Amino acid sequence: MDAAKLEATLDAALDAARAGDSARVEALLDPVHPADVADLLEQVSETDREALLAMGSAVIDGEVLSEISDAIREEVLDALSDDVVADALRELDSDDLVDIVEDLEAKDQGRLLGAMDAADRMAVEQALAWPEHSAGRLMQRETVVAPEHWTVGEAIDFLRKADHLPDQFYHVILVDPRMQPVGYVTLGRVLSAARAVRLKDITEDSFRTVAATDEEADVAYIFNQYHLISCPVVDGSGRLVGVITIDDAMIVLDEEHEEDMLLLAGVGEEASVSDGPLETVKQRLPWLVVNLFTASLSALVISQFQNTIATLVALAALMPIVASTGGIAGTQSLAVAVRALATRDLTRANAGRVVRRELLAGLMNGVGLALILGAAGVLIFGDWHLGAVLALAMMVNQVVAALGGVLVPLTLERMGLDPALASGTFVTTLTDVMGFFAFLGLATVMLT
Repeated sequence: MDAAKLEATLDAALDAARAGDSARVEALLDPVHPADVADLLEQVSETDREALLAMGSAVIDGEVLSEISDAIREEVLDALSDDVVADALRELDSDDLVDIVEDLEAKDQGRLLGAMDAADRMAVEQALAWPEHSAGRLMQRETVVAPEHWTVGEAIDFLRKADHLPDQFYHVILVDPRMQPVGYVTLGRVLSAARAVRLKDITEDSFRTVAATDEEADVAYIFNQYHLISCPVVDGSGRLVGVITIDDAMIVLDEEHEEDMLLLAGVGEEASVSDGPLETVKQRLPWLVVNLFTASLSALVISQFQNTIATLVALAALMPIVASTGGIAGTQSLAVAVRALATRDLTRANAGRVVRRELLAGLMNGVGLALILGAAGVLIFGDWHLGAVLALAMMVNQVVAALGGVLVPLTLERMGLDPALASGTFVTTLTDVMGFFAFLGLATVMLT
């Protein structure tokens, strides 16, 4: 469905919901992807969302429920009847059920667990016993396994007779008698090989396992680094307890990138366009207060050069040029460094080389900008001394910005903190303070 048709369909469904026509809503939304239905629920006003949710199963099914943002999930669940919730949950695999339940408050968790079938409830409770943000929480317990001695024909017969298979699976996992995974075979190899071929003779070289206690961010990195499409999960004794598929791993990777971006901007790692004004203020105000105090450092530096500024008023107009250009350069360096740390391209092994690269890049940028700004200072103000001050201050601040952009997140990472946490505030403060100090200090020495 193209974008224009999708928008028209969603608008028509919203109009039908406002009119209370559930049959019309169901007919319109049936061909729409669950992710688009979830987007509709997230983007409309609370009144329109209530009208849509009043349509019950005409709008909400398991896939839609799993796609809805955490920011409004509790609101959605509260608006649905127990029967609608139970029907929606019945459609989902265990990993999707865990994803929905784990972030809810205790009362809502109890309600959802009570609405599940006994087998699903047990699977979710067992998954919730694993640490938060671990592979055990991310995995689905539904797996397709075969003894390592089976042939392709035996595997195909088993798959055809199975009463229930996961909605998504890409490998047949081979296990030994102790239920420890020893390899896996892609479905493509199973379908293309002769029936007499042994499964262990067509296993994939990419096979590896992850522990249920491993951090989900580490799991996502493994998927991205080694181009996996699924990965068995084992417990402390090496027994198979579940499997993680590429769609879940990529969601984690996307969430990690989104979290870094939000933290760099100082708006909180869970900010969303569906948040209310009060919640938005709670997320942003603390960092604005921090920035208020760090900005006062710049004011303190400027206050130390009042006599210099009074002697040559033009300095007041030129100061922001040096500081703001340094801030932009610092943000550029910072963005590259935080991204490299997240993807593990920046490590202790190559940190020195990256710092040297940023130092040289900052110096070269500084020289280029110094020539432009210095020449402009001479031409506009007719004072080569002022042009020299501008040029030298720009060079100093570009070097400081480049180094700060990489050293600040590296330092936070060494301290065990998220490299994106407050990095933007620290780097901006550093470039402002050093930019003002270099510019006004040089002006004091050379112009007064």
